[in-house]
Amino acid sequence: MDFRKTFDRIPDQFDKWRPRYCDELFKDIIEYANIGPGKSVLEIGPGTGQATEPFLKTGCDYLAIELGEHFVDFTKKKFGTYENFHIVNDDFETHDFGERKFDLVFSAATIQWIPEEIGFPKVFNLLKNGGALAMFMTYTDEKTSNGSLYDEIQKVYDEHFHVETKYTCSLNYDNVVNYGFVDLNYRDWKKTRIYNADEYVEYLSGTQVEHITLQEPYKSNFNNGVREAVIHAGNRIILDDTIALYLTRKP
Repeated sequence: MDFRKTFDRIPDQFDKWRPRYCDELFKDIIEYANIGPGKSVLEIGPGTGQATEPFLKTGCDYLAIELGEHFVDFTKKKFGTYENFHIVNDDFETHDFGERKFDLVFSAATIQWIPEEIGFPKVFNLLKNGGALAMFMTYTDEKTSNGSLYDEIQKVYDEHFHVETKYTCSLNYDNVVNYGFVDLNYRDWKKTRIYNADEYVEYLSGTQVEHITLQEPYKSNFNNGVREAVIHAGNRIILDDTIALYLTRKP
């Protein structure tokens, strides 16, 4: 199964529940890459645009490449008032950018879908000399703050979570230095989210690729089991987020 367009099925739900990034992250990227008017920026797979607007507001020449047709329509409506917003509906892996070069290429939890031997060299070639690559994502710890609730939810997974295809995409971001990039540095920020039972089920159903593809009767049984577990634990679950950022540049 090709999971790459899974979220495109549910753009409104995805946009509502996808965790947001922090202002500090955008500030660091914009300063690192010196982005502003006259600079060119490429976003790989913006989805519904959780990371898009801070870059548009700099006045840069912004281009997004997005595989999902519904996501393209969604972001056109969301950012259509920005004259510097441009988006193309295509596959980054095969799209021909011609002679165009960028001062910044960035990925908000998307580049891990691309094999590193394809993604890293292509980004390197798309960047101007001295141009920057920013890769960021949110890692969520659902265990530390929830005690026995975490164990109860794992029991629901064991009993009801049976998917046809496992999600196996992963990327070692440190490997970027093997493709000519330099000045790799990492930084992160901590945030906490608190959901009730219904919110947590909606979050899982709208942002986790395997949960979206879960078939009946497993889907209903799983959702009901998770909902009951959270309700019995006081109708409250705490998610501890780490917003992680990798910055590097082309010499």
